[in-house]
Amino acid sequence: MTYFHRLDEHTFRASEHTGGAWREDEQHIAPALGLLAHVVERDRDARRDDGLVLSRLCYDILGTVPVAEVTTEVRVVRPGRTIELVEASLSHAGRPVALLRAWLMAERDTTAVAGTALPAIPGPDELEAWAPGETWPGGFIGGVEVRRHLEEPGRGWFWVRTPVPLVEGEPVGATARVAGLLDIANGMTVRADPREVHYPNIDLTAHLLREPVGEWLGVDASITFGDNGIGLTSSRLHDANGPLGSLAQCVTVRPR
Repeated sequence: MTYFHRLDEHTFRASEHTGGAWREDEQHIAPALGLLAHVVERDRDARRDDGLVLSRLCYDILGTVPVAEVTTEVRVVRPGRTIELVEASLSHAGRPVALLRAWLMAERDTTAVAGTALPAIPGPDELEAWAPGETWPGGFIGGVEVRRHLEEPGRGWFWVRTPVPLVEGEPVGATARVAGLLDIANGMTVRADPREVHYPNIDLTAHLLREPVGEWLGVDASITFGDNGIGLTSSRLHDANGPLGSLAQCVTVRPR
């Protein structure tokens, strides 16, 4: 069980566990977004030894991708001693599928001024198990574990984890592992039945306070559909140590 098998330095083969929720012969983009974060971290570690932290992950989703081979490329856009901007791309058959622009920052001790107004959410042990496969098809959704509280359609909070490794046979950092789950936020507190309304996201931007801790990702999500075919999923992220950051996804709303 793994999402991707590495074939060479830049090429990976997707497994059936990446199968999508809108179409099962297409990849759910979530593991691919995690893969891009992973190759950025590997590139960072090959160039430097100070372990800059990925503090912002800004993805543009350019199209669908089959469950097949993909290639990745990484380049440094803005080098720096304590802050740098790195860009990564994912392609299939020469066609770009997703782009990532990631800001990486050096950590320093700011304990004396640390604090947050972000509210916590109940932990995974306090929520009921929910089977997302009852709402969504696909290999990716079928392989995750979810605990959820649905306040109302389009509003709620949940915790998610997966036993499936991102890349076969190689260590994956905590940020890349969590990045491979972020895109699930758009579908766990559904506003409308996906059999009646399609609402895939065209981008995803996460701001992270630190590297994630623990195997669970917590998401406090609100889904909004405008009356003009445009929607927004806004989320606060949590981990075992509390508030972790924020997440936003722009949605194209398409009644069937």
